[in-house]
Amino acid sequence: MTPVVRKKKPSQKKPSKVKPKAIAKMSPQPNTKVAASSASSLIDQRIEALSGWRGETLAKMRALILEAAPEAIEEVKWGGTPVWSDHGILCTGEAYKAVVKLTFARGASLPDPKALFNSSLEGNTRRALDLREGERVDARAFKSLVKAAVAYNRALKK
Repeated sequence: MTPVVRKKKPSQKKPSKVKPKAIAKMSPQPNTKVAASSASSLIDQRIEALSGWRGETLAKMRALILEAAPEAIEEVKWGGTPVWSDHGILCTGEAYKAVVKLTFARGASLPDPKALFNSSLEGNTRRALDLREGERVDARAFKSLVKAAVAYNRALKK
């Protein structure tokens, strides 16, 4: 018996979407710098590729970061990870299947009176905020955390 091989008809193709792997291919190689406008564009593409609640959440958190730290620079590092910096890394934004994770590079040194950090609590340096579908973050407390990260980084650079 000969196996039947079916070919897809051209009309059966689905419209292509930008996939996360495609974003990674568009990302800079490790240890290379990307112009701020290019990095912002790559972050836009990453958010669009995520779609759904993860894309919406990352977009909202990005807006809060830029409101709290208008001088922050958007970068893309480590194969496509969005990074926000001001005199050093403030935080990274990563999307996983179940969470959008915002990792603060010096989070263990930052005041967190509203206990926003809920992940990576065991380390001595980083702290993270994991947001699951449907969760909301206290915008005022989050912006205070970003401002504290900026102040901490600037104090280190003096």
